[in-house]
Amino acid sequence: MDAVLRAVAMYVVLLLLFRLVGKRALSQVTTFDFVILLIVGEATQQALLGEDFSIAQSALVIATLLLLERGADYLGWRFPRVQRAAESVPLVIVEDGRVLHDVLRREHLSVDDILAAARLAQGLEGLDQIRWAVLETSGGISIVPKDRAAPRPDPT
Repeated sequence: MDAVLRAVAMYVVLLLLFRLVGKRALSQVTTFDFVILLIVGEATQQALLGEDFSIAQSALVIATLLLLERGADYLGWRFPRVQRAAESVPLVIVEDGRVLHDVLRREHLSVDDILAAARLAQGLEGLDQIRWAVLETSGGISIVPKDRAAPRPDPT
């Protein structure tokens, strides 16, 4: 029973910590981020298993964590407020070529982040070509370009 309680406690602690860090923390993992994740994993393992490193103890902890994750998914599906609290919601960061600077400040983003996403996703060169830029719940930036001239049908 101790392993289950440890797993629940660590699940809640990690959920809160990663929620506080923000969406962009895991969207593009750098080498440094990867090292931090490894250290977090090791520290979590120590907290979860304590002195008992048996296969049964590890299996119980993993099963508890997976059940917690599935339970959280179900609660988020069933109750939208739970999902918003756990995962946030997509945020508009550019509207009709106009940057929403208050959202950028709150989410620790720069205009360069938006332009990089616009280049990568749509081949766009400037903010004036963007209808919407949305910071997704995953931390990625989606770009919706302004209407371009519709391609002409092939006469053949």
